[in-house]
Amino acid sequence: MTDEKKSLFPAGRMVVIAALAGALAGAVAVYVSTTLSGNNAPGGSVAASDNSAADDTVCAAKADEAKRVADAATGAVAAMLPADPPQSMKSLAFKGPDGAPMTLGDHAGKLVLFNLWATWCVPCREEMPALNTLQKEKGSEAFEVVAVNVDTGDDTKPKKFLTETGVDALAYYRDNSLDLFNDVKTRGLALGLPVTLLIDGEGCLLANMNGPADWASDDAKRFLAAAGS
Repeated sequence: MTDEKKSLFPAGRMVVIAALAGALAGAVAVYVSTTLSGNNAPGGSVAASDNSAADDTVCAAKADEAKRVADAATGAVAAMLPADPPQSMKSLAFKGPDGAPMTLGDHAGKLVLFNLWATWCVPCREEMPALNTLQKEKGSEAFEVVAVNVDTGDDTKPKKFLTETGVDALAYYRDNSLDLFNDVKTRGLALGLPVTLLIDGEGCLLANMNGPADWASDDAKRFLAAAGS
Protein backbone atom coordinates (compact mmCIF):
# COMPACT_ATOMS: atom_id res chain seq x y z
CA MET A 1 0.00 0.00 0.00
CA THR A 2 1.32 3.43 -0.89
CA ASP A 3 1.91 6.22 1.62
CA GLU A 4 -0.86 8.17 -0.08
CA LYS A 5 -3.36 5.37 0.48
CA LYS A 6 -2.31 5.08 4.07
CA SER A 7 -3.14 8.74 4.58
CA LEU A 8 -6.58 8.31 3.04
CA PHE A 9 -7.37 5.10 4.91
CA PRO A 10 -5.79 5.15 8.39
CA ALA A 11 -4.89 1.69 9.63
CA GLY A 12 -6.30 0.15 12.76
CA ARG A 13 -9.30 1.11 14.75
CA MET A 14 -8.26 4.75 14.65
CA VAL A 15 -10.29 5.08 11.45
CA VAL A 16 -13.16 5.88 13.78
CA ILE A 17 -11.58 9.34 14.01
CA ALA A 18 -12.28 9.77 10.32
CA ALA A 19 -15.90 8.84 10.94
CA LEU A 20 -16.18 11.50 13.60
CA ALA A 21 -14.62 14.04 11.28
CA GLY A 22 -17.16 13.09 8.65
CA ALA A 23 -19.92 13.45 11.20
CA LEU A 24 -18.76 16.96 12.11
CA ALA A 25 -18.50 17.98 8.48
CA GLY A 26 -21.93 16.66 7.60
CA ALA A 27 -23.80 16.85 10.89
CA VAL A 28 -26.05 19.68 9.79
CA ALA A 29 -27.01 17.85 6.62
CA VAL A 30 -27.49 14.40 8.17
CA TYR A 31 -28.80 14.89 11.67
CA VAL A 32 -31.53 17.38 10.79
CA SER A 33 -34.13 14.63 10.96
CA THR A 34 -34.59 12.54 14.07
CA THR A 35 -38.29 11.75 13.72
CA LEU A 36 -38.83 8.09 13.00
CA SER A 37 -40.49 7.84 9.63
CA GLY A 38 -40.37 5.65 6.56
CA ASN A 39 -38.27 2.66 7.59
CA ASN A 40 -39.05 3.21 11.27
CA ALA A 41 -42.64 4.36 10.97
CA PRO A 42 -44.74 3.22 13.96
CA GLY A 43 -47.57 0.84 13.35
CA GLY A 44 -47.61 -1.88 10.72
CA SER A 45 -49.21 -5.30 10.86
CA VAL A 46 -48.84 -7.72 13.74
CA ALA A 47 -47.60 -10.31 11.23
CA ALA A 48 -44.80 -7.99 10.10
CA SER A 49 -43.81 -7.39 13.71
CA ASP A 50 -43.79 -11.12 14.41
CA ASN A 51 -41.63 -11.78 11.35
CA SER A 52 -39.16 -9.11 12.46
CA ALA A 53 -38.92 -10.62 15.94
CA ALA A 54 -38.35 -14.08 14.46
CA ASP A 55 -35.64 -12.73 12.15
CA ASP A 56 -33.89 -11.04 15.08
CA THR A 57 -33.98 -14.31 17.03
CA VAL A 58 -32.29 -16.13 14.14
CA CYS A 59 -29.64 -13.41 13.90
CA ALA A 60 -29.00 -13.20 17.65
CA ALA A 61 -27.82 -16.82 17.56
CA LYS A 62 -24.92 -15.75 15.31
CA ALA A 63 -22.94 -13.88 17.97
CA ASP A 64 -20.03 -16.33 17.81
CA GLU A 65 -19.96 -16.16 14.02
CA ALA A 66 -19.98 -12.35 14.15
CA LYS A 67 -17.01 -12.37 16.51
CA ARG A 68 -15.12 -14.86 14.34
CA VAL A 69 -15.65 -12.74 11.21
CA ALA A 70 -14.74 -9.49 12.96
CA ASP A 71 -11.56 -11.06 14.32
CA ALA A 72 -10.42 -11.33 10.70
CA ALA A 73 -10.72 -7.55 10.28
CA THR A 74 -7.16 -6.28 10.45
CA GLY A 75 -5.02 -3.56 8.92
CA ALA A 76 -7.01 -1.36 6.54
CA VAL A 77 -10.36 -2.72 7.79
CA ALA A 78 -9.48 -3.11 11.48
CA ALA A 79 -12.28 -0.73 12.51
CA MET A 80 -14.86 -3.39 11.62
CA LEU A 81 -16.49 -4.44 14.89
CA PRO A 82 -18.56 -7.55 15.60
CA ALA A 83 -22.32 -6.96 15.61
CA ASP A 84 -23.44 -6.60 19.22
CA PRO A 85 -25.86 -8.21 18.96
CA PRO A 86 -26.31 -9.53 15.43
CA GLN A 87 -29.71 -8.29 14.25
CA SER A 88 -31.86 -8.55 11.17
CA MET A 89 -31.32 -5.80 8.62
CA LYS A 90 -33.89 -7.08 6.12
CA SER A 91 -36.19 -4.10 6.62
CA LEU A 92 -33.64 -1.43 5.62
CA ALA A 93 -35.40 0.33 2.75
CA PHE A 94 -34.10 2.32 -0.20
CA LYS A 95 -34.55 2.57 -3.98
CA GLY A 96 -33.00 0.21 -6.47
CA PRO A 97 -31.25 1.07 -9.73
CA ASP A 98 -34.61 1.26 -11.48
CA GLY A 99 -35.94 3.71 -8.89
CA ALA A 100 -38.34 1.16 -7.41
CA PRO A 101 -38.58 0.70 -3.62
CA MET A 102 -36.72 -2.28 -2.22
CA THR A 103 -35.25 -3.59 1.01
CA LEU A 104 -32.14 -5.51 1.99
CA GLY A 105 -34.41 -8.52 2.22
CA ASP A 106 -34.38 -8.50 -1.58
CA HIS A 107 -30.71 -9.53 -1.42
CA ALA A 108 -31.49 -12.80 0.37
CA GLY A 109 -28.87 -15.48 -0.16
CA LYS A 110 -26.11 -12.97 -0.88
CA LEU A 111 -23.35 -11.62 1.37
CA VAL A 112 -23.67 -7.82 1.23
CA LEU A 113 -21.20 -5.08 2.08
CA PHE A 114 -23.71 -2.30 2.71
CA ASN A 115 -22.37 1.25 2.59
CA LEU A 116 -24.05 4.63 3.14
CA TRP A 117 -22.40 7.61 1.43
CA ALA A 118 -23.02 11.20 0.35
CA THR A 119 -21.29 13.56 -2.07
CA TRP A 120 -20.64 16.15 0.67
CA CYS A 121 -18.83 13.53 2.81
CA VAL A 122 -15.10 13.73 1.97
CA PRO A 123 -14.17 10.28 3.43
CA CYS A 124 -17.06 8.78 1.43
CA ARG A 125 -15.72 10.27 -1.78
CA GLU A 126 -12.24 8.94 -1.03
CA GLU A 127 -13.34 5.34 -0.46
CA MET A 128 -15.84 5.09 -3.33
CA PRO A 129 -13.25 4.06 -5.98
CA ALA A 130 -12.05 1.27 -3.66
CA LEU A 131 -15.62 0.01 -3.22
CA ASN A 132 -15.98 0.10 -6.99
CA THR A 133 -12.80 -1.96 -7.41
CA LEU A 134 -13.99 -4.47 -4.82
CA GLN A 135 -17.27 -4.95 -6.68
CA LYS A 136 -15.40 -5.44 -9.96
CA GLU A 137 -13.12 -8.06 -8.47
CA LYS A 138 -15.46 -9.86 -6.06
CA GLY A 139 -19.01 -9.10 -7.23
CA SER A 140 -21.02 -12.25 -7.98
CA GLU A 141 -24.31 -14.00 -7.34
CA ALA A 142 -22.96 -14.61 -3.83
CA PHE A 143 -21.55 -11.16 -3.00
CA GLU A 144 -22.39 -7.53 -3.74
CA VAL A 145 -21.28 -4.10 -2.61
CA VAL A 146 -24.53 -2.20 -2.05
CA ALA A 147 -23.53 1.46 -1.76
CA VAL A 148 -26.55 3.66 -1.08
CA ASN A 149 -26.33 7.39 -1.70
CA VAL A 150 -28.16 9.45 0.93
CA ASP A 151 -27.87 12.96 -0.54
CA THR A 152 -31.09 14.92 -0.23
CA GLY A 153 -32.49 16.47 -3.41
CA ASP A 154 -32.42 14.93 -6.88
CA ASP A 155 -29.95 12.57 -8.54
CA THR A 156 -27.82 15.25 -10.24
CA LYS A 157 -24.91 15.47 -7.76
CA PRO A 158 -24.46 11.77 -6.95
CA LYS A 159 -24.67 10.68 -10.59
CA LYS A 160 -22.24 13.41 -11.64
CA PHE A 161 -19.77 12.36 -8.92
CA LEU A 162 -19.92 8.70 -9.91
CA THR A 163 -19.37 9.57 -13.57
CA GLU A 164 -16.47 11.94 -12.87
CA THR A 165 -14.69 9.41 -10.66
CA GLY A 166 -15.20 6.45 -13.00
CA VAL A 167 -17.34 4.46 -10.57
CA ASP A 168 -18.93 2.07 -13.02
CA ALA A 169 -19.29 -1.29 -11.25
CA LEU A 170 -21.58 -0.27 -8.39
CA ALA A 171 -25.32 -0.40 -8.95
CA TYR A 172 -27.00 2.94 -8.22
CA TYR A 173 -28.90 2.62 -4.94
CA ARG A 174 -30.49 5.72 -3.44
CA ASP A 175 -32.42 7.18 -0.51
CA ASN A 176 -32.89 10.96 -0.43
CA SER A 177 -35.34 11.02 2.49
CA LEU A 178 -32.87 10.53 5.41
CA ASP A 179 -35.11 7.67 6.58
CA LEU A 180 -32.48 5.03 5.84
CA PHE A 181 -29.72 6.89 7.68
CA ASN A 182 -32.05 7.54 10.63
CA ASP A 183 -32.94 3.85 10.76
CA VAL A 184 -29.26 2.85 10.92
CA LYS A 185 -28.57 5.63 13.43
CA THR A 186 -31.46 4.54 15.66
CA ARG A 187 -30.00 1.03 15.72
CA GLY A 188 -26.83 2.55 17.19
CA LEU A 189 -24.75 1.81 14.10
CA ALA A 190 -24.13 5.29 12.69
CA LEU A 191 -22.07 8.17 14.08
CA GLY A 192 -21.78 9.92 10.74
CA LEU A 193 -20.79 8.94 7.20
CA PRO A 194 -19.58 6.69 5.73
CA VAL A 195 -21.16 3.73 7.49
CA THR A 196 -20.43 0.17 6.37
CA LEU A 197 -22.28 -2.98 7.43
CA LEU A 198 -21.51 -6.60 6.60
CA ILE A 199 -24.75 -8.54 6.20
CA ASP A 200 -25.04 -12.26 5.52
CA GLY A 201 -27.39 -14.13 3.21
CA GLU A 202 -30.07 -14.34 5.89
CA GLY A 203 -30.07 -10.57 6.33
CA CYS A 204 -28.16 -10.70 9.61
CA LEU A 205 -25.65 -8.01 10.59
CA LEU A 206 -22.27 -9.59 11.29
CA ALA A 207 -19.99 -6.54 11.52
CA ASN A 208 -20.11 -2.78 11.24
CA MET A 209 -17.87 0.26 11.13
CA ASN A 210 -17.96 4.05 10.94
CA GLY A 211 -15.39 5.76 8.77
CA PRO A 212 -13.62 4.97 5.48
CA ALA A 213 -11.49 1.99 4.58
CA ASP A 214 -9.46 0.77 1.63
CA TRP A 215 -11.93 -1.84 0.44
CA ALA A 216 -9.69 -2.78 -2.48
CA SER A 217 -6.91 -3.88 -0.11
CA ASP A 218 -5.75 -7.41 0.64
CA ASP A 219 -6.89 -6.83 4.24
CA ALA A 220 -10.45 -6.27 3.00
CA LYS A 221 -10.37 -9.39 0.84
CA ARG A 222 -9.12 -11.55 3.70
CA PHE A 223 -11.87 -10.16 5.92
CA LEU A 224 -14.56 -10.96 3.33
CA ALA A 225 -13.08 -14.42 2.80
CA ALA A 226 -13.63 -15.09 6.50
CA ALA A 227 -17.29 -14.23 5.96
CA GLY A 228 -17.53 -16.66 3.06
CA SER A 229 -16.87 -14.43 0.04
